[in-house]
Amino acid sequence: MKKLVIIPTYNEKENIENIISAVFALKEDFHVLIVDDSSPDGTAEIVKKLQGIYPDWLHLIIRKVKDGLGKAYIHGFKWALENTYDYIFEMDADFSHNPVDLNKLYEACLKADMSIGSRYSKGVNVVNWPMGRVLLSYFASGYVRTILRIPIRDTTAGFVCFSRKVLEEIGLDQIKLKGYGFQIEMKFRAIKKGFKVVEVPIIFTNRELGESKMNGGIIHEAVFGVLNLKWKSIIGKL
Repeated sequence: MKKLVIIPTYNEKENIENIISAVFALKEDFHVLIVDDSSPDGTAEIVKKLQGIYPDWLHLIIRKVKDGLGKAYIHGFKWALENTYDYIFEMDADFSHNPVDLNKLYEACLKADMSIGSRYSKGVNVVNWPMGRVLLSYFASGYVRTILRIPIRDTTAGFVCFSRKVLEEIGLDQIKLKGYGFQIEMKFRAIKKGFKVVEVPIIFTNRELGESKMNGGIIHEAVFGVLNLKWKSIIGKL
């Protein structure tokens, strides 16, 4: 089975070499695709140097337009499908997602169609986040679960494994949300398509290096994007 870990980046020079090395240290046949939004800090240049060490395993796409996390992932998903990968993963560059957990997601996805690295499936498993951020994330997932009626505890999770057929059938060109709303929309559409989605407990650790990409616009999009998804579902326009 061909497995690809997609890591979107923007100004991640402090983390990028270490996260790539950590994935390859697993020795579990994971390939890595970095989707970089033309980071001015030189992230892509670091990746290019590492491609000399991992020429067949490490891939790089440089996008000229920085238009959201969702668009970066969709670009990566389409590349993965074109290059015949069977299981495709989402993972952050900043070690908030532990690369060791990739194996847990993969094993879970073998028995389902999509697996989610969940912070909230068994209590609250978050390390070094300010309490305000924890509460925002936890109650946001509750809000999404209530509005969309989906049985997912961590609806905004960005540590995910997809089987190929989910990405083939979910309608990537129909995905409209770009920030954390993108993560919600992917889960909602997968469930509406009848795919089996499971949650795998993980421990989420706040980044130590680099800057968070969270902002008010992302939160606004997620709140109102969920209502729009619900409305589209009701009128059959999803």
